[in-house]
Amino acid sequence: LQFTEEKLGQAEKTELDAHLENLLSKAECTKLWTEKIMKQTEVLLQPNPNARIEEFVYEKLDRKAPSRMNNPELLGQYMIDAGNEFGPGTAYGNALIKCGETQKRIGAADRELIQTSAINFLTPLRNFIEGDYKTITKERKLLQNKRLDLDAAKTRLKKAKVAEARAASEQEVRITQSEFDRQAEITRLLLEGISSTHAHHLRCLNDFVEAQMTYYAQCYQYMLDLQKQLGSFPSTFLSNNNQSSTTPVQSVSSPSVLASASASLPSVSNSVVTSGLSELKSSSGSTKARVLYDYDAANSSELSLLADEVITVYSIPGMDSDWLMGERGNQKGKVPITYLELLN
Repeated sequence: LQFTEEKLGQAEKTELDAHLENLLSKAECTKLWTEKIMKQTEVLLQPNPNARIEEFVYEKLDRKAPSRMNNPELLGQYMIDAGNEFGPGTAYGNALIKCGETQKRIGAADRELIQTSAINFLTPLRNFIEGDYKTITKERKLLQNKRLDLDAAKTRLKKAKVAEARAASEQEVRITQSEFDRQAEITRLLLEGISSTHAHHLRCLNDFVEAQMTYYAQCYQYMLDLQKQLGSFPSTFLSNNNQSSTTPVQSVSSPSVLASASASLPSVSNSVVTSGLSELKSSSGSTKARVLYDYDAANSSELSLLADEVITVYSIPGMDSDWLMGERGNQKGKVPITYLELLN
């Protein structure tokens, strides 16, 4: 009745103090944006709505969702199967297998990102929505009920005509007022916890950024390695690209983009390699080099390489800047410098 009369403008209403009102709107705002960010992060990590629903159902049933290949892994598998079908000894078959292996690595990094983000970012956000905020909502409803009781008692006091009725009504107002004040205090204390929720969610956000950074750095490194491997394929296989047959196929992406990206990645020591090579080219001496990736010689003038083996390398006058002469025992031939790490 009190609530109806308030809505009709026939009864007075006790207003909450400004501090409590501010805390309530901060909590509502936090809940609204936390839900939006959480849902959109889920969409970002798992764009397939059917897979998201399936994961949600399994989670509610407290069971593990069946493991299935993600998109990069599936593409990788198709490429590897196609490469094996066309023949690993052919340039295209070999390239497909190498691309497929890289796609599978990206798929694994993808899984790692989803898992880390779910634990460190999505779960704390969901716990707030399903835990703390539900408690706040429950206590806030109680506060609303206590306020309605208080205002109903105040209305009865105003209408009381005889002394006994006034005394009883005054007593009722005192009791409902103290219950309302107590509930307002409980609600206030809970709402003031929103500030520590923000601090906690900030730490979780940092963890999410860290996970994304790791993921993108891994993907970049995988693609860089793949590009080096693909760059070694002799262009006699790629005559439709109008390249001269003596130089390896150059990188497929803009060198400036790669240079700026590699500058920020400690694992890519281009400057060290470059300075070491210029010294080697200007001197007439030789040095040892570790092989970074397998390399299949395109013709008799080149030397095939195996990852992790150590060979002797040196420069000869007039030689292409992307190549060195390599020696292993009594075998020798040209080797691509992008496949080598010079040893001091």
